[in-house]
Amino acid sequence: MVTAIVHIKADVDRIPEVAEAIAEVEGVSEVYSITGEFDLLAMVRVARYDEVAEVVPGRINKVAGVRHTETHIAFRTYSRHDLEAAFSIGLSDAD
Repeated sequence: MVTAIVHIKADVDRIPEVAEAIAEVEGVSEVYSITGEFDLLAMVRVARYDEVAEVVPGRINKVAGVRHTETHIAFRTYSRHDLEAAFSIGLSDAD
């Protein structure tokens, strides 16, 4: 699984519509409205790296109201569950 984090600048008056349209794109798992330099953040999860090219420039960048994107590829995923498991190694309930 390849995860890409896509920061999106959108037309200010169309942010909710742009977010909803991006959320419908195959390969996009979540879209968040965010503060800061960008307006939206989309999580893209696909099976292969070349699919990122299909989703981001091929679909997301073509959504009406998208002005600019910046894509970051995740190397490794850490979840709270994974971190809790890692920190509990070697500890037992009897301690």
